[in-house]
Amino acid sequence: MSSHYAHSIAKLQHPLTATEEQRTPLSSAAQQPCITILLCTYNGARFLRAQIASIEKQSHRNWRLVASDDGSTDETLGILRHVSQRIRGRFELRQSAQLGPCANFLALASDPNIRGEYFAFCDQDDVWHANKLTRALRWLETIPESVPAVYGARTRLVCAAGQPVGYSPKFAKAPSFGNALVQSIAGGNTMVFNRAAKQILEKAGAVNVVSHDWWTYQLVSGAGGIVVYDPEPHLDYRQHAANQIGCNMGLQAKWWRLKMTLTGGFAVWNDTNFFALRRCTHLLTSDSRELLDMYEVMRKGRLKNRLKAFFCSSARRQSLVGNIVLLLAIVLKKL
Repeated sequence: MSSHYAHSIAKLQHPLTATEEQRTPLSSAAQQPCITILLCTYNGARFLRAQIASIEKQSHRNWRLVASDDGSTDETLGILRHVSQRIRGRFELRQSAQLGPCANFLALASDPNIRGEYFAFCDQDDVWHANKLTRALRWLETIPESVPAVYGARTRLVCAAGQPVGYSPKFAKAPSFGNALVQSIAGGNTMVFNRAAKQILEKAGAVNVVSHDWWTYQLVSGAGGIVVYDPEPHLDYRQHAANQIGCNMGLQAKWWRLKMTLTGGFAVWNDTNFFALRRCTHLLTSDSRELLDMYEVMRKGRLKNRLKAFFCSSARRQSLVGNIVLLLAIVLKKL
């Protein structure tokens, strides 16, 4: 690992404090790099206005918004058309054919016609803190333009009414391809990435995967890029009945993950992601391809070989309990 990359990862372990951010003067929008925000919507009228308002309040002023609506039947399209009038020249509206959230996001991320210096996934029902883009950009700008880089972060959880109810898990171990194979740690709603990372997603193209954020973590880390996890939240992640995927906190969520493991649900997800990675081995580093081979043995080999591959590999989850469940899945051939 080069000293530059080591320094960049060290900055993740000790991110900027709020005080330091406040002391850093903001440049004018014309001097700032452009961040293209990739927003996907579907019947999101209830919360969409609050999300758009939080984007417009960003301390980083140089952004443009590309929204892809997935066949909404409520007032979502009307809200987006009103936004297009208010921020004319900085907004593009697309309409997809009910792809579902994952495919809709990846359709945007893999489109070479969508350009920018940096890119940010955006859900329809969150509220961004004013420094969200600035925070991500300060780290991303330390990475050479040619190196794929993804910033992800913890979130503050809020109820449907917007009141804080907790936080997403705080992960301590550095992101890696070994971790990405068996766990998704940062929600897509927190992810900001550079042009080199988007080019990797473009080369992969339209793939069938479980979620766009997990895939971004897997593909970019596997391709030799840098993925960073910020333990400080800069986004309010709204928890409500219409969430496609809720936060993985609490005893109920832990029981659900254990049940998914024992019943083979995670194995189905892993089959999907594994097949997509196999399609993209030409984009992976030699070390990542070797680890992917070991991962296949962990999933499909004889018990002795599965255990040997596990203990010889770097495929690990972030917590001790998570790794115990992972080992159980390997023993039961449910990975």
